[in-house]
Amino acid sequence: MHELSIAESVVEAVLERTGNLPVTTVRLRVGRLCGVVPDALRFCFELATEGTPLQGADLQIDAPVGRGHCRDCQSDFVLADLVLLCHCGSADVDVVAGRELQVMSVEMV
Repeated sequence: MHELSIAESVVEAVLERTGNLPVTTVRLRVGRLCGVVPDALRFCFELATEGTPLQGADLQIDAPVGRGHCRDCQSDFVLADLVLLCHCGSADVDVVAGRELQVMSVEMV
């Protein structure tokens, strides 16, 4: 379960910025194409925050959809998964959104 290592990395990154100040909310952007299961990440976040200033913090996850751009027909479209195929039939597609994994903000007491 790679969500545990992601949760541990998020906790470490937040603690580097906030020190020992109590944190009430952590907001993440987790693109739907990055391979992270939001419910598993929430569970692992709860485990990773045990005994830290983030314990009990609310984890809010924004999950933007994937977006692709076809180099052949120049159209932009929604990607539901990593099957990179444009409606025109081309597989020459760039993923332009949906792979994000970012800490967007943190709220402290």
